[in-house]
Amino acid sequence: MKAAGRRITIAALLFSVAFATDAAPTLVQNVDGYTLADDKLVHFTGLVFDNGRVVRTGAAAELHRAFPTAKVIEGGGRGLLPGLIDAHGHIMGLGLQSETAELTETRSLAEAQQRIQAYGVAHPDAAWVIGAGWNQVLWGLGRFPLAAELDAVTPGRPAVMERVDGHAKWLNAAALRAAGITRSTPDPVGGRIEHDANGDPSGILVDNAMELIDRIVPPPSPAQRRAAVLGALRHMNSVGLTSAVDAGSSANDVALYRKLADEGLLSVRIYAMIAGVGSDFDQLAKDGPLVGYADDRLSVCAVKLFADGALGSRGAALLAPYSDNPDSRGLLFQSTAAMQANIETALRHGYQVGVHAIGDAAVHQVLDAFEAAYRVPGGRALRNRIEHAQIVAPADIPRFKQLDLIASMQPTHATSDMNMAEDRLGRERLRGAYAWHTFLAQGTRIAGGSDFPVESDNPFFGLYSAVTRSDHAGKPVGGWHAEEAMTLVEAFRAFTTDAAYADHAETSIGSLEPGKRADFILTDRSLFAVPPSDIWKIRVEQTWVAGRRVY
Repeated sequence: MKAAGRRITIAALLFSVAFATDAAPTLVQNVDGYTLADDKLVHFTGLVFDNGRVVRTGAAAELHRAFPTAKVIEGGGRGLLPGLIDAHGHIMGLGLQSETAELTETRSLAEAQQRIQAYGVAHPDAAWVIGAGWNQVLWGLGRFPLAAELDAVTPGRPAVMERVDGHAKWLNAAALRAAGITRSTPDPVGGRIEHDANGDPSGILVDNAMELIDRIVPPPSPAQRRAAVLGALRHMNSVGLTSAVDAGSSANDVALYRKLADEGLLSVRIYAMIAGVGSDFDQLAKDGPLVGYADDRLSVCAVKLFADGALGSRGAALLAPYSDNPDSRGLLFQSTAAMQANIETALRHGYQVGVHAIGDAAVHQVLDAFEAAYRVPGGRALRNRIEHAQIVAPADIPRFKQLDLIASMQPTHATSDMNMAEDRLGRERLRGAYAWHTFLAQGTRIAGGSDFPVESDNPFFGLYSAVTRSDHAGKPVGGWHAEEAMTLVEAFRAFTTDAAYADHAETSIGSLEPGKRADFILTDRSLFAVPPSDIWKIRVEQTWVAGRRVY
């Protein structure tokens, strides 16, 4: 990242004072602590920090002697880890989720309808009924839901329900009418309008077709947006996150994050990826990347692009047809030339690029586009990333290393998708699917994340999935394609030092080495002492950011 992008303001200085600790150092003692140093796991029983930064880790008794005037915090045998980092999430989406009909993990269409109806009754004054989280695979429907099935529980109001992956929306008839969608409405590039047997819109919009409804749904108010972000920050702190990538920030999002940072309210360090290279990028990139604003609380030095949709909605772009729908290969959102041009635009301005690519055709396109775009001087050195990289042709995996690309991957996607991935792909194409071990073996860094609110923001769920490749009931026994599992240290690295590296922040966060930020968590049990089957059960009891307790 170019240093010219750093901006120091009076507000940022005031923020650093607000978050400073007292002058005396603090010792956290009697902990079962772990961190990485020089890529090796280090165990300690005491941590000393001062003025928001780590001074030393080691044996608590020795630290007592070295720092006799330190204030003492009793760890009581708890686990202590560096604050965990989510390399791919959606902060506004997480916060707004609680304000809509919550359909996550509904097990049937009927259950979803009941929740939607209850939400509508509880919000009689809302002009639209909005919800999210449905997954027709869990419902066992064998198809997408229909507009009529939403009409039955949303009489008199337009309703829009977003699929769990954010790549499809379910509309009732009133919403279809409001958007002007008819049987003659053409599919947009990179999108699909589903139709019923009679040729009428069925109520499902996939990927870019969602823009037809997004442009008319009333947006949340500024007050609602602020409350949503604050709620999301609180929740992230409660599960041990101290830093997160916001994968697709608007100019309005960034303005809100800056305001909260100025007010001393950003309790999670945010690494914002600008959504695309359009007008928001033009506005935000005028002065170059923003690095380490407000005492490293906010950085805006990356761009998020999209190559395709998601596997569950059959929008992921595949090299061969879907095994369970031979008429479809998914959706590429743009040509390779356009993708290359967009990447080059970001690189020329000094921005890292992260491209959403789930299907093997999309990954192949993005690899080609990066290879061509690296004619931009310095572009290769920006630690560019492919987000998700779920289905990769085996021949393309080595190209990640050759092109110095980071694989930004979400372990819980594998354990959520395992109930339908083979149906979508067939067994042969699973050889390049969720291939964490293969990537790591060739030296590619994996930045671990969750894609919240698509998945839970709890990083211990991700650590568990990475190691076991099983659901929380332990199924399948031995793990789904366990040959691609990570070791616990590899998974820990993905959510700490490698996630920090992907954010150009490895010198300040990700581990508890001297001089780094005192971002750490205390847990009810030790990550490296519990059996793998219990990793997801670990609970965070305290979260500290820059030496200040935020949870």
